[in-house]
Amino acid sequence: MFISIHDLEVRKLEFAESFAPGVIDLGPDLIQRTALKATGRAELLEEHHGGKNNIQDIRIVGGFSTQVELKCARCIEPVVQDLSSEYDLLYRPAGTVTREEEVAINEAETEIGYYTGEGLLLEDTLKEQILLSVPIRVLCKEDCIGLCPQCGQNRNLSPCDCAEKISDPRWAALAEIKEKLKH
Repeated sequence: MFISIHDLEVRKLEFAESFAPGVIDLGPDLIQRTALKATGRAELLEEHHGGKNNIQDIRIVGGFSTQVELKCARCIEPVVQDLSSEYDLLYRPAGTVTREEEVAINEAETEIGYYTGEGLLLEDTLKEQILLSVPIRVLCKEDCIGLCPQCGQNRNLSPCDCAEKISDPRWAALAEIKEKLKH
């Protein structure tokens, strides 16, 4: 769904969209399992910067919900996760910031996105919000044992015959000192 500046000049745009799995590319590590439901509104905000210099910002307020599949951080088995979030976003035309020297910005300016052309795609905004709401690390279960570092066997399914610890020869000198201190 394209959110056009020209349409927003006339009126606010209310939306209630549903995107089937696969419509929005979420990357190789994230698979959308259910429809992505997004509701909200888009409006045009005009900032006056003296004279005839007006900046047309797009504000998008809304929320989304969907279900995605991720990989467990320990055993890489699939994990289904419900995602939902509310957002209040501000997008400014890309050409409004043309400083070549370094400048300090305040915290509010870090929350501004930029668009080019005559508007932006709602799908791009939703993709960004989904990726921001994905947990950094997901486990299939609280006590997931993970993969064997030697053979790669999933230790949740069956134990492997690998030695528990393969000592690193670089630590041999310290192991000798530890043994001497025990005696």
